[in-house]
Amino acid sequence: MLVLALGLTLNTKTGLGVSPIISVAFGVSEIWGLNFGDMTFLLYGLCVAGQIVLRRGQGWLTDLLQLPLSLAFSRMLNVYSAAIPYRCEVHSFWENVLVLAAAILLTGIGAAVTVNMRLIPNPGDGIVAAVAERLGRDQGFGKNLVDLCCVALTCVLSLAASGRVVGVGLGTVAAMVCVGRVIALVNWLGRNWMCAAAGLIPAAQ
Repeated sequence: MLVLALGLTLNTKTGLGVSPIISVAFGVSEIWGLNFGDMTFLLYGLCVAGQIVLRRGQGWLTDLLQLPLSLAFSRMLNVYSAAIPYRCEVHSFWENVLVLAAAILLTGIGAAVTVNMRLIPNPGDGIVAAVAERLGRDQGFGKNLVDLCCVALTCVLSLAASGRVVGVGLGTVAAMVCVGRVIALVNWLGRNWMCAAAGLIPAAQ
């Protein structure tokens, strides 16, 4: 989760647009001057509520376990945001692209490890799974649908409140396309090793 939080934080530092799932929280925090971590926790709370509704209350206790994780995760976003002094406006476009690439890589690695080791999911991943289950579709379709809804909501909110799009850009599109590919690569390289380390499958002899 620390790696995932670092990836998402770096994404916000590039000035090129943030990851789709947190674009709503980032847009709200930027427009109204609110704390990014607090807005992310609120967004994740809504994601947990959405999971409970979509699953019609089945497994609601497990879904609620995501809330304390979300609180810790959102605090870590604040810590990383304060600790990383990177300012996109004093760097070139290509330097920001390199930071974006690092952010996407870290986000994909963090997400893959969390899922493969059967840890409590990030609420963003949880709502994707719940949408996919409810529609009877695969995780990829669920992620694309949730990403598109988040980006659309961010655009509508930011245009209505500030007259411009906030938090959505090249980095958002790159994250939508590339994070899944990073997850697939990590799974291809080390999924069995991670599952064995977590005791989910027998270790290779």
